[in-house]
Amino acid sequence: MKFRSDPARIRGSIAPLMTPFTSDGAVDHNSLTNLVNWQLASGSHGISIGGSTGEPSAQTIAERAEAIRTVATAIDDRVPFMPGTGSAKLDETLELTAAARDAGIDAALIITPYYARPTQEALYRWYKTVADKFPDLPIVAYNVPSRTAVDIAPETVARLFREVENFVGIKETTRDFEHFSRVLHLCGPELLVWSGIELLCLPLLALGGAGFVSATANIAPAASAEMFEAWESGDFDLAREIHYGLHPLVDLLFVETNPAPGKWVLAERGLITSGHVRSPLIEPTDVGLAQMRRLMTEGERYLTPAEGFTMGDR
Repeated sequence: MKFRSDPARIRGSIAPLMTPFTSDGAVDHNSLTNLVNWQLASGSHGISIGGSTGEPSAQTIAERAEAIRTVATAIDDRVPFMPGTGSAKLDETLELTAAARDAGIDAALIITPYYARPTQEALYRWYKTVADKFPDLPIVAYNVPSRTAVDIAPETVARLFREVENFVGIKETTRDFEHFSRVLHLCGPELLVWSGIELLCLPLLALGGAGFVSATANIAPAASAEMFEAWESGDFDLAREIHYGLHPLVDLLFVETNPAPGKWVLAERGLITSGHVRSPLIEPTDVGLAQMRRLMTEGERYLTPAEGFTMGDR
C-alpha cells in the first residue's frame, strides 16, 4: 500500500490479470501467484485483477477477496495494485472494497453498477457513497458501457473529481475517443485516466492519460510496458511500431469472448495450469482456435517469453 498516498504514481501499463481456474473450476492461487511474478519480471508497471478480464461476475465475493489477498502478497509493494472491487450491488461493493483495503491495495477500481442503468445523479451518489466510506483509499471509476449498459458522462466524472476528495481517476473502456478528450478537458491533467480499450492505449497518452489497463498485457506484458516507456521517453516511432505490432494479439484476445482466448494462450504456454472459464463463458471453439493460432503466429514477436515461469517447472 506504499502507493496509496500518492496515486499519481499509478502510471504506465497496469496489467489486468485473468483469474486462473483449475480444470475443475476452482480458483488456482498457485497459477495466480505465478502470473504476478511473470508480469513483474516482464516489466509491468502495476497490477489489477477483478475487471472484466478477471471474470468477477462468475465468482463469489469471498473468492474475489481471496484472489486479491493472493495478488497483494505476491506483489509485496513492488508496484501499485489497483484491483476491481465493484459489483452491481452496493453492499457487495463495500464488502469487497473493505477486504481489499485491508489487504493493502493502493486504489480501488469501481465499475459502474451494471444492468440497473442508473441515472447520472445515481452514479454520482454511488461513487460518493463508496468514496465517503473509504476516505483514505483512492477511488477510480471503471467505465465500460459495452458490458454495463450505462455510460458515466464526462460532466459526472468532473463533478466527482471536484467534490469528492479521494476520487482520483477513471478507467475508460469506451471506443468513443471523444469521451476521453472531454473527460480530460473538464477535469484537467490532474485526473488520472487509463485506457481499457487496447487500440486506444497509445492515443490516450497524447491527450495526457496516465497509462492503460489493457488485456493485451496478459500475453504481451513486456511489449505493453515498452510501448508506454517509449512514449514517455519521446521515442514515438518505437511506440507506434509496438502499437501496430500488437494488432494481431489484440485481435486474438477478442476472437471469442474475453478472457477465453487469452486464457488459452496462457495455458498453451504453461503460465497457468488450465484455460478453464466459468459459465456462461466457454473455452474457445475449434473455429476460434484456428483463428487464434494464426494470429498468435502473426504476433509472435511481441509475445513475452514464458521461460522460467512455466508451471511445470515449479
